[in-house]
Amino acid sequence: MIQAIRGTYDVLPADVGVWHAIEDRLRQTFHVYGFGEIRTPMFEATELFIRGVGEETDIVSKEMYTFSDRDESKSLTLRPEGTAAVIRAYIEHQLYNEARMLKLYYIGPMFRRERPQKGRYRQHVQAGAEVLSNTDNPAIEAEVMEMLTKFLTGLGIPDLELSINSVGDRECRPPYIQSLKTEIRSRTDRLCEDCRRRGEKNPLRVFDCKVPSCQPVIAELPTITDRLCENCRSHFEKFKSYLIARDISFRVNPRLVRGLDYYTRTTFEITSGRLGSQNTVAGGGRYDGLSEELDGPPAKGFGFGMGLERLILSIPDTAHLVPDYQPEYFIAPIGDAAFDRATLLARNLRTAGKRVYVDFDARSLKSQMRLA
Repeated sequence: MIQAIRGTYDVLPADVGVWHAIEDRLRQTFHVYGFGEIRTPMFEATELFIRGVGEETDIVSKEMYTFSDRDESKSLTLRPEGTAAVIRAYIEHQLYNEARMLKLYYIGPMFRRERPQKGRYRQHVQAGAEVLSNTDNPAIEAEVMEMLTKFLTGLGIPDLELSINSVGDRECRPPYIQSLKTEIRSRTDRLCEDCRRRGEKNPLRVFDCKVPSCQPVIAELPTITDRLCENCRSHFEKFKSYLIARDISFRVNPRLVRGLDYYTRTTFEITSGRLGSQNTVAGGGRYDGLSEELDGPPAKGFGFGMGLERLILSIPDTAHLVPDYQPEYFIAPIGDAAFDRATLLARNLRTAGKRVYVDFDARSLKSQMRLA
């Protein structure tokens, strides 16, 4: 028997109502905050993710589904995340000419060859939002946090925690990276093989390591929070003040760097206590410079991604979200002569917007009443 590929799953009719409800609420929330939907292809040129996400990230080095086109003229990759594709579309279609601030959202499948576990799949649905503009005003970030936290709390998710950090910019990050490399080199004998490799090529990725034996070593490493330049420090302080003004609780996690190379300054994660070790519900950050990295014009960006499978797992009770799709009318024709009349009646009711079930099995009235 042919079965679904490992790390994928089917959403059956009994469960799809929850998905409809979540997606509808997402779209309503995005529209209230002025976001418009964008739909990009499910596969892109591999170069987009190598340059945009970062060659040394786990996503690019380990998790992408990459293949050659049939004539082997181009390397293609199923999209592992949404931001790079949105920026590619932003550049290709010159969306920067449409408005000084562009707000975009997407809901669609992403693909990563990860180890499947609860809430983590090789094909998963991600919702995300991106704000692209010519300003890096941290009020933009605070507004997105407000939108996201309102949406999540509105679903009744308990034990939510917002963690934030600043990873600096092109001015203050390079000297910190050199210092971090030195510190990592002095501890390589206590680090896993991945951390040793990352320590030379992309030291910030060491903070992403989940190997238990590496955690005490990582705790000894200097954080960028104490090395921020004045502009980045001021930006982070303003961001925190805007969160406080919106009554949004948060904690500063100086080792929060996220798993993508394009982040600058603000990074964040929202976690739920209901999810165990894989507890991230949403995450993202600022990515000033990504447009230029992909041969586009200068642009400031901020956004997030959120896996819907994990989001649904974090909701204690989904029943209250699901609309009633049960039939409002059950038509029970008795005998062959009644079928034409039953069909006409069903058509008229459906034209009026009613949900109708017609029994075509020619059962007895008693059997049809039991079915109804």
